[in-house]
Amino acid sequence: MIRRQDVRDRLRLNTELATEVLSTFIADAVETTASNGVVLGLSGGVDSALAAALAVRAIGAERVHAFVLPYHSSSPDSAADAASVARDLSLTLRSIDISPMVDAYFDSHDKEADQVRRGNKMARERMSILFDQAKKLGLLVLGTSNKTEILLGYSTIFGDNASSINPLGDLYKQQVWQLAAHLALPQQVIDKDPSADLWPGQTDEGELGFTYEIADEVLYLMFDRGLSPSEVAARGYPEKIVERIGALEERNRFKRRLMLIARLSGSAINLDREIPRD
Repeated sequence: MIRRQDVRDRLRLNTELATEVLSTFIADAVETTASNGVVLGLSGGVDSALAAALAVRAIGAERVHAFVLPYHSSSPDSAADAASVARDLSLTLRSIDISPMVDAYFDSHDKEADQVRRGNKMARERMSILFDQAKKLGLLVLGTSNKTEILLGYSTIFGDNASSINPLGDLYKQQVWQLAAHLALPQQVIDKDPSADLWPGQTDEGELGFTYEIADEVLYLMFDRGLSPSEVAARGYPEKIVERIGALEERNRFKRRLMLIARLSGSAINLDREIPRD
């Protein structure tokens, strides 16, 4: 029986192998789609920094197009950390302020919108810009959502969970930190509290109500090992947190299949027949 003290060891990566596999994944995707490279948003956080680093290893810095996309309430530290990552990776970093686009919508249609709706609009505006740049330059949009965020549904549908390819989607958050340290990304980016920077003082763990460490371990036991919530709690995890994590995973499963098609024929796309990648 897998015990709680064993779980962290199970989540320990072979960082050399993981780096090679994920870099090859990016290079293969760019080559097989005849793309000119990739585009991504650098938020100043560890996830986008790692995705950028893997892309640079895969296809070279000149084919990785990085944007910082601030809103007027964004922390100046986010842009500074994004710039630090770009310097370390020899990337040209371009900035587009999303404030005029986001504010024009809410000022005209719903000035009383809460901060969650505004945050979702920011995430979708950023991804809209990245896909437009991808179209303009013949690029793939590089995703930066990790496995923990995806399983919890801690993302904005058609916002940060939209991308052409995602090298981080099978990495739990602590595995992201492991790879980031292995690739010697800026220490202040690795050490900072995870935050989508959607409003002043916002942090991921504060909003979720539990740490990424516990989330990773509980999700690993439930998703990778197939344990029930009660079996997970029996291994020493707080029952209420296990229940909350399980409820978030179940409630947000719809976000993991973005195009749910009603079946009419015997071969509905994404339901009955998957077309393998070349």
